[in-house]
Amino acid sequence: MMENVGGAVPKLRGPVMLCGPMLGVDTYRHRFFETGGGLTLAQPDHPVHLVPQAKMGRLVPPGWYGQFVGSFSGVGLARKVLGVPWMNRDGIRECIPPAYTEHIGRAALTHLIPALGAHRLDKLGPEHNERFYGRMQTDGRRAGTIRQIHRTFRTVLNEAVRRGHITRNPVQLAKAPRISEEEIEPYTVEEVQQLSRAADDRRNSARWAVALALGLRQGEALGLKWTDVDLDRGVLMVRRSRRRSRYAHGCGDTCGRKAGYCPQRQRTNPETADTKSRAGRRAVGLPSQLVDLLRTHLAKQQAERTEAGADWTDEGWLFATPTGRGASPRTDYDDWKELLDDAKVRDGRLHDARHTAATVLLILGVSERAVMGLMGWSTTAMAARYQHMVDSVRSDVARQVDGLIWSTDGDYENPSTGE
Repeated sequence: MMENVGGAVPKLRGPVMLCGPMLGVDTYRHRFFETGGGLTLAQPDHPVHLVPQAKMGRLVPPGWYGQFVGSFSGVGLARKVLGVPWMNRDGIRECIPPAYTEHIGRAALTHLIPALGAHRLDKLGPEHNERFYGRMQTDGRRAGTIRQIHRTFRTVLNEAVRRGHITRNPVQLAKAPRISEEEIEPYTVEEVQQLSRAADDRRNSARWAVALALGLRQGEALGLKWTDVDLDRGVLMVRRSRRRSRYAHGCGDTCGRKAGYCPQRQRTNPETADTKSRAGRRAVGLPSQLVDLLRTHLAKQQAERTEAGADWTDEGWLFATPTGRGASPRTDYDDWKELLDDAKVRDGRLHDARHTAATVLLILGVSERAVMGLMGWSTTAMAARYQHMVDSVRSDVARQVDGLIWSTDGDYENPSTGE
């Protein structure tokens, strides 16, 4: 089951739309749900919107519906209408009303009872789960989605074991579909040098030095503030991540456009989020050359601040727009593609810069545990994915050393030039 807003409908397969009045909820909150794994959800009749809806941020007159997204008014009313008395404003903006989940839950139980519910809990075996996963694969569900269901089911039955309802968890023995791992293709030293030279001529050039040298995720780099950087000590703290924007209609969904293009669009998610995992919150040492680059970057940013004058918004971002606001992930991505083109380097994802930093650290012999800390990995599985490539490079270096030291006079061939 996947949930999204109206703007994502073109990317969903046969979604079912739920609206408040369908389920006794007094607000027009349209949410779209894509089902799979044999689960089907009937499309309820959509009542005509007869009750007027207050505009976003306005007080809700008696007898009207509220629009509880963006900077909405009336948290208490929203809690009552949506049936979420425990939620704060941020949660209400994003939530799926319990009435919606109850409706879907009934359909899910109808689906699960034939699939797994025919078996007593203590008689449920791994084969039953594997057959269920197979049916989902036949239905076209992605391996990642099935593995998420597998993890959820495993957690549920772990609790059943803890409470003594069953003695073992059959899901622990079941095999979920494997996810094909993406090919790791870091940039070579020569390519990194080309990128660095090309970045020198661009605004926010230090942004790409941080990507290639430290391997921060895009959101982590764009979420950095100057208060996170100690140039004297040469330390950078990763505390937050910038989030991609999500929008809702501010017009009551009457403009005929996707929410992101609505003339009155309202952002519905926070600009940044604190790094959730302990591994993600980390201190990273700065190479001395990068410290120098950041000092130069600071001076350039201060000059931009002077030039912008009253238009400057002092939000403290390390990588900011010419008026001081936080950089957009989409703009950052476009800048990366332009940099690749300027540097005449093969096309690649921004995440390949992160792979490059990790590979260099492992080749240099930095311990796996230390690399995990620097990269923000929570498990050793990520480091293991790089090992075949690291071993290959090390072997190549060993061959070069062997040829240099033990070659007979005049027999040594330079691997870089072939001479």
